[in-house]
Amino acid sequence: MLDTAEPAIAASATEPAVSRPVGHRPFDALAAHIASPGTSTGERAALARLSPGQPLRPHEIAALARALIVANLDPEQWQSAAWQRWALIAHGIALAGHDAAGRLGAQLARAKVSEPRVTRLLTARGSAFAQLLPRLLRLLASQGVRPNWRELGPLILKESSNDSTDQAEAEDIRLRIAGAYFSELSKMEKGG
Repeated sequence: MLDTAEPAIAASATEPAVSRPVGHRPFDALAAHIASPGTSTGERAALARLSPGQPLRPHEIAALARALIVANLDPEQWQSAAWQRWALIAHGIALAGHDAAGRLGAQLARAKVSEPRVTRLLTARGSAFAQLLPRLLRLLASQGVRPNWRELGPLILKESSNDSTDQAEAEDIRLRIAGAYFSELSKMEKGG
């Protein structure tokens, strides 16, 4: 059985159906697959070179589909929006890795991501969010900080939804990220 709470949920008549993951397993499984020695360098490179928001090229579709299936997701029934959201997640994991032990906001602070940059990310919606995120992930990777996809993944899946419950959950995630970021900044200022 595939690891989705509901195989296809339509938020509204204008929003395509999106599979929703159960818990954190899809993000952990996707990260494990991408980091696995069994994943070819070519597939890892294809995921890292994805241009989320752009049409996927054949080799990118193949690498993404294999990774999603290994993560027990069911991309066969997805519409374009779901593919794009999961492409952004897979792209981000391939760029920056995954660290489920830390809080995303604290990770951003430890990577010395500036307050204006964090604020822009947390206030961005839709395509603006999707454009800012890969740049931020490259910055994290350059600082040797891997983000927590258990927080970031659900934000990506919910942030541009037309469903009011998803929007509220995305807002809660944003506030938790901001809280952890500013809390970690405060600790760093007191300690240093």
